[in-house]
Amino acid sequence: MTLAYPTLIAPLFNRFSPLSDAALQTRIEALLARCGFRSSGVSVMDASQRSAHGNAYFAGIGAAKRIVLFDTLLERLQPDEVEAVLAHELGHFRLKHVQSRLLMGAAGSLVLFWAAAQLAADPALLAALGAPVASSHATLALLALVVPPFLLPLKPLSAWWSRRHEFEADDYAQRMSDGAALARALVALYRDNASTLTPDPLFSAFHDSHPPPAARLARLAPVSQA
Repeated sequence: MTLAYPTLIAPLFNRFSPLSDAALQTRIEALLARCGFRSSGVSVMDASQRSAHGNAYFAGIGAAKRIVLFDTLLERLQPDEVEAVLAHELGHFRLKHVQSRLLMGAAGSLVLFWAAAQLAADPALLAALGAPVASSHATLALLALVVPPFLLPLKPLSAWWSRRHEFEADDYAQRMSDGAALARALVALYRDNASTLTPDPLFSAFHDSHPPPAARLARLAPVSQA
């Protein structure tokens, strides 16, 4: 799926076109050279057809890596701000966040498959859970109902790990581009995406995969004021 998504799946739902802004293309190529990142190209996605949210991402691994900029992002941000947002996304790759999350997801899948095998091998347990006839689809359905409560205690840890990655990617973006531009871009994206600027600390610690806006901007403030 990681290999197929950028080239086969994503084009089924959105239209992708080459980046037409030559100056921005040159800026991005210089950033990629500084970051030591090779991709199959930079594309603009017609995200405005479904949403006003702005974003940028890259997908795929190996030679299939593809950088995608939302057209909404290009409409709202200046070139240096687009560069800073892209530097943040590249930071996730250079700091091996993508690889570690893929490995963690694979390990989690193996554990779930093992649990499914154990459940399927115990007809009495299936019957106790309400499935009088053992079957693969009953096993998967029961597993989907039973597993989430056991994973709930891991949710804060997963959210903390994700927020740590976001901070590290911000730090990387400051080293490779302009921290002040990244701060301005974040403010614009928070405004356009109608993000909550002051989330409840306990709720945020338990659920949020991204740090609260104030915390991210506070880390960028020294660079922004320099």
